[in-house]
Amino acid sequence: MYRCLNELMEPVTHFLTGACLGRSGFNRKTAYATLAMTLAAEAPDLDVFWGFRGPVAAFEHHRGITHSFLAAPVIALVTTAFVWLVHKLSSKPPVIPPRWGLIWLFAMIADLSHLLLDYTNNYGIRPFYPFDAHWYAWNIVFIIEPVILLALLGALIMPWLLGLADSEIGARRKLFRGRGWAISALICMVLVWAVRNAEHAHAIAVFRSADVTREAAIRVEAEPYPINPFLWRVMAETSDYYQTATVRTLSDQVQTDGLEDIVDKPPVTLATFAAKRSWLGRVYLDWSKWPLVVDRGTQAPNDLPSLPPGASAVSFEDLRFAYSPVSASSHPEQQPPLSGWVYVGAQREIEGMFMGKKEQKP
Repeated sequence: MYRCLNELMEPVTHFLTGACLGRSGFNRKTAYATLAMTLAAEAPDLDVFWGFRGPVAAFEHHRGITHSFLAAPVIALVTTAFVWLVHKLSSKPPVIPPRWGLIWLFAMIADLSHLLLDYTNNYGIRPFYPFDAHWYAWNIVFIIEPVILLALLGALIMPWLLGLADSEIGARRKLFRGRGWAISALICMVLVWAVRNAEHAHAIAVFRSADVTREAAIRVEAEPYPINPFLWRVMAETSDYYQTATVRTLSDQVQTDGLEDIVDKPPVTLATFAAKRSWLGRVYLDWSKWPLVVDRGTQAPNDLPSLPPGASAVSFEDLRFAYSPVSASSHPEQQPPLSGWVYVGAQREIEGMFMGKKEQKP
């Protein structure tokens, strides 16, 4: 489900954000502002084309250079060049003249809005790449937040509907319609972030005060659910295991399911040691903040190719995504999203690498 939401809904939020930014007043400064900002707000996700080189290559480069501060002015320049081409090919002159310097500046603002949106969720970004490959994540918003999505969508639809009503009664058409709606949607987005940021800290504090773990926690983090800012999945790491719990901040309630919410740290075996040194292993551990690398022996998933004779299957999971985003319960019988598998041969050679159901070809 996470993969479907990520691939289908996340780009929609970026497109709508760019369009609302353009309509919030930038479109009154220069022609093509909304077009440029809509395109630039989505442009960083062009890294999706790394998928043609395989799932591990796509995973390695996802939210990489295109999601960095270094690339922002370049992406804005390419967007401006595309808009200039549209302008040259258009037979109809714009209502106001284009100001290409402003178009570039507005496109860069829209590009940076993409980075900000991605930073708010728990996948994270690498804004200082390639100089610093560290991942940063705010962890306050799920990969798709329906409240934000509906606010942005409404800000673009309502002016159109009101325009239809005006045409029915013969009212004079406004040149720049929807500025107030766009600004309201952007304010709504900021308010959602503010509430979620406060509740994120509150959830961690509630978990710590409940003294859930049997031993001292090394670190604690809270992961968001969509829509409800008062519902969080909190994780704690101790020296021997991970503890998870559902926290409801409105009632300061901490809910655990006994041993089901305790994940023992797996032992390091020769197979896991070899798997961590593989291409997938290096990329995964560079990204994952809560990794779980498990030697599954001969127990490979049914939807993957069979293990070669004498090989072992090693799974890579991230506890940040090992829960259902639509309910306050986990599904341990299901493989969590963003999981990887490495097949390690009898001589510790790498026999196969998989992300989801896709195999990385040599």
